[in-house]
Amino acid sequence: MKTYFLVFLFAVMAVSCSKKVEVTGNFAGGSPLERVEIIEASGVGTLPLINMGVDPKGSFSGSFDAPKNGMYLISYAGKQAMVYLKGGQKFNISGQAANFPQQFTVTGDAQKNNEFIAETVKFIQEYAPKINMQELIAKDEAGFLKGVEKIKTDIGNNIESAAKKTSPDSDAIQWKKDELNASILSVMAQYENNHGMATGNPSFKVTKNFLDLEKKLTTDHDRLLRNQPIFRNYLLGKLTNGFQEFAASQNKDGKSTSSEIFAKYLETKKDLSQLTKDYLLAFVISSQDVSPNESPERAESINKLIEKNIKDSEVKKDLQRIQFVINGPKIGEAASSGKLVKADGNTDKLFDGKGKPTMVMFYASWNPYISEAAIPVLKEVVNFYKSKMNFTYVNLDDTQEQFVKTSNAMLKGIPGTNLYADGGLNSKIAKDFGIYGFKMPSFIVLDKDGKIASRFFYNLADPEIVSVLDKMTGLKAPTVAPEAHLQNDLLAPSAQDLQKQPAPTAK
Repeated sequence: MKTYFLVFLFAVMAVSCSKKVEVTGNFAGGSPLERVEIIEASGVGTLPLINMGVDPKGSFSGSFDAPKNGMYLISYAGKQAMVYLKGGQKFNISGQAANFPQQFTVTGDAQKNNEFIAETVKFIQEYAPKINMQELIAKDEAGFLKGVEKIKTDIGNNIESAAKKTSPDSDAIQWKKDELNASILSVMAQYENNHGMATGNPSFKVTKNFLDLEKKLTTDHDRLLRNQPIFRNYLLGKLTNGFQEFAASQNKDGKSTSSEIFAKYLETKKDLSQLTKDYLLAFVISSQDVSPNESPERAESINKLIEKNIKDSEVKKDLQRIQFVINGPKIGEAASSGKLVKADGNTDKLFDGKGKPTMVMFYASWNPYISEAAIPVLKEVVNFYKSKMNFTYVNLDDTQEQFVKTSNAMLKGIPGTNLYADGGLNSKIAKDFGIYGFKMPSFIVLDKDGKIASRFFYNLADPEIVSVLDKMTGLKAPTVAPEAHLQNDLLAPSAQDLQKQPAPTAK
């Protein structure tokens, strides 16, 4: 009996401590070319946690490790919805593809929490239009505080009634209360910044009553900081004016990045905790200075800034990961040796060691740019450089069967080696190169020894990749007409946009 109890106890502990979320779903009437991605909404580096294919009937499934309990973004067919998820849950989402995200159903372990969230969202959608912000900001401070206390009470009462109706767990209720406090703080920041201008009183200053309410709402400061992007925006807003004055004196030559100047500014803010500085600097780095077009020197500068200034291990890890995904492996490093297979099932390597440099393309059948834009330009590039360069096309579809179909259809007749990364986006080679769905098609060059020789490129007519190819082969490419450019919307709206509002920028 004792042994049975211990086994049972360990099983309970394993379930309660698990970060794994098992996902199933169906969007009826959808296209098999669409993908479903899930992204943690409150993190610093909001990269997709999973990318799932949709079968002809609209079904999909997979599993991922949830970094924390909270809100997650589900992206499907360019449309997005929010759900509340916890580690260890089995989660199902279903609905008509045409009606997503306005209508969908959540079942499984996550059902009650998401019914609770839906109830509160419905109330806010009806309540928010009744609030006249201009009128509220124009009130004297006492009237304003009375107004925001009423808003807080009304929404708080709805949270309580929604909880009684749907029986969510305590974490979900606390998350919603935290969101409410962060939202009220944001309204208060608008009042503090705009009341003077709205009333013609530029010398206006808030009183102790106002500051006391702010203090009360930030009692759980660190939890708000970690879980509520709205709260980070609120804190950034309070620093904006001071930062802009500081930046004007620090960046006279215009060479420093916003992140570098903001890091120096934070050093002057002795009243801020290190965790606060970490999250705010991380926000500015990820939203202002992480770019696929940055030079290796600038990327290294940002990496050093992260290493020196960010102390929280979770924040640092997230930032370093997104830096790696955007920039790829460092030039001079050996290319990944992840498992690759040919159409006949035999294994092969990314680099064949025959003394020529290699251009590698990463792609998948469901990527919308391949057939229409990439292939015509790719043919021209391959035909021009093939005497001095090898070409390898790495497919990241979900199955080898799909790889065979895709490579035959898209790349037939184009010189080069067609390979499949076993496991697709979950393969070792995809992880080693930092490949995600939004990063395809992408191109990288290896030197004659199989080492990384360039950054990632998303446009085959980019003058920089042309220069790299010319240098590696000794050839000189003709000028490419602008209409031949291959574009890749790498920086299209993503999960990071959930938390992007005007951040401090250097002037």
